[in-house]
Amino acid sequence: MSLTYKEAGVDIDKQNLLIKGIKSIVKSTHGPEVIGGIGGFAGRFRLDLSSYKDPVLVSSTDGVGTKIKIALMADSHENIGIDLVGMIVNDIIVDGANPMFFLDYMAMGRLNVERGKVLVSGMARGCKEAGCALIGGETAEMPGIYRDDEYDLAGFGVGIVDSDKIIDGSRISAKDVLIGLHSSGVHSNGYSLVRKVLFDQEKLDIDAYIEDLGKTLAEELLTPTRIYVKSVMNILRSFEIRGIVHVTGGGFIDNIPRVLPGRCCAVIRRGSWPVLPIFSFMQDLGRIEDFEMYRTFNMGIGMVLVVAEKDADDLMLRLKGLKEPASVIGYVRSLKKGEERVVFEQ
Repeated sequence: MSLTYKEAGVDIDKQNLLIKGIKSIVKSTHGPEVIGGIGGFAGRFRLDLSSYKDPVLVSSTDGVGTKIKIALMADSHENIGIDLVGMIVNDIIVDGANPMFFLDYMAMGRLNVERGKVLVSGMARGCKEAGCALIGGETAEMPGIYRDDEYDLAGFGVGIVDSDKIIDGSRISAKDVLIGLHSSGVHSNGYSLVRKVLFDQEKLDIDAYIEDLGKTLAEELLTPTRIYVKSVMNILRSFEIRGIVHVTGGGFIDNIPRVLPGRCCAVIRRGSWPVLPIFSFMQDLGRIEDFEMYRTFNMGIGMVLVVAEKDADDLMLRLKGLKEPASVIGYVRSLKKGEERVVFEQ
């Protein structure tokens, strides 16, 4: 008896069916820069360098992490693709770069064509929101690595910026103002702790309606990552942004120092923005210390902009006009001997 690849757990016909089903979805993200469609061995993107003097490519790669476990628990996968795109394009704009194209990697224990289409549709929505093209990807069926209903996602993005417009934090100085762009929720970080508290410890049901949240746990925890590309690209045309922080894993404590010059300290004013109810809910149930919360979660702030004091009011007005919720959350000062790089004040 002759064995086949299908009998070993990999169905090539299903992969071809998925590719056929997502072609129009992927094409909806393409502009004239994309050459050819999906189905080839590589994606092609024509660079228009006419508006750049010394262009620099900026790249990022990331995944969604264990938020996928929540999607599997709720059997709701519509927004996970947005999360994947959001984590990467939000990293790219930290350098002041404009995202151009995106690729994905999708691995499944057993290929589910309909679920694959749903996941790619989410990526396409995220790419449209970020103004970048989904130009390719890889779908792998991996029996023995994942259970039949399990999957994992990774993404890869590339952006472009002129070398003299790269934002690296080197111009940050004392008295600069920290402006926080509000998050939509937990985004895509800290879900191992989320699961530990809400499901392992408290044994809550994913579909439970929580009065404090005004929605079910599934609705709250699967709210997609906010994509900040259009707002940030808009303000970069008019304002000098001295530093940008994407508040991801590591929260405030680990991420803000990544853009600060060694001589500087960030002072965060607690209470200066609305901490979302999900964070208070988890902190109370898990008896989690403040330090751990601010080192794990975004606490309602998904991105931090560092600007000169003289520009802060005008920038806040611009963000209001863009309907981008934001708060002045602190300031920069000189670092004192033995002091932490991020300190909190009431």
